[in-house]
Amino acid sequence: MKTYSLEDINKKFNLKNTNQDLQENEGLDSISRKYYDEEFDKAKTRILKYVLYKKRTEKEVIDKFKATYSDELVREVIDNLKDLGYINDQVYIDKTVKEFMKLKNLSRFELKYKLIKKGITKEDIEEYFDKHRDELLEYEKRSAENLYNKKKKSMDVPEIKKFLYKKGYKEEAYSKLCKTY
Repeated sequence: MKTYSLEDINKKFNLKNTNQDLQENEGLDSISRKYYDEEFDKAKTRILKYVLYKKRTEKEVIDKFKATYSDELVREVIDNLKDLGYINDQVYIDKTVKEFMKLKNLSRFELKYKLIKKGITKEDIEEYFDKHRDELLEYEKRSAENLYNKKKKSMDVPEIKKFLYKKGYKEEAYSKLCKTY
């Protein structure tokens, strides 16, 4: 946990610090620390409830609480929750991708876009996608096949190819389905 000087705490919470003797400053320091600890605990409890309700990314937590608490306090709570394992963007990526793979037909491009919108860094996404390349390619092929089977009733093959291409599917995912064209 980051430590703050008496001056930082007094500025942060608009506490007055006059040039009084050392004993009064020590008393003010303990009051400031106690006030800050109470604020920290309150913020941590609220943010923890938010994170426990549904897995959240670091960015989602910041966006939700930036108007309620100071940036420094939110950052400190997030760092604390990351140390405790409640906020972990790598775990979030894994769980989210696996959830999408069970429930939706998305291309790898769409998966990346959804993760970027949640505030996951491109580097973290690329690292995950590199590690799970084969699994994601198979998922993308299954998704393309599902969409192909749904669309073939109302569209011809060139239109389906165009549709899949616009959705971000790589040609390798749907080339066997549309092999006649």
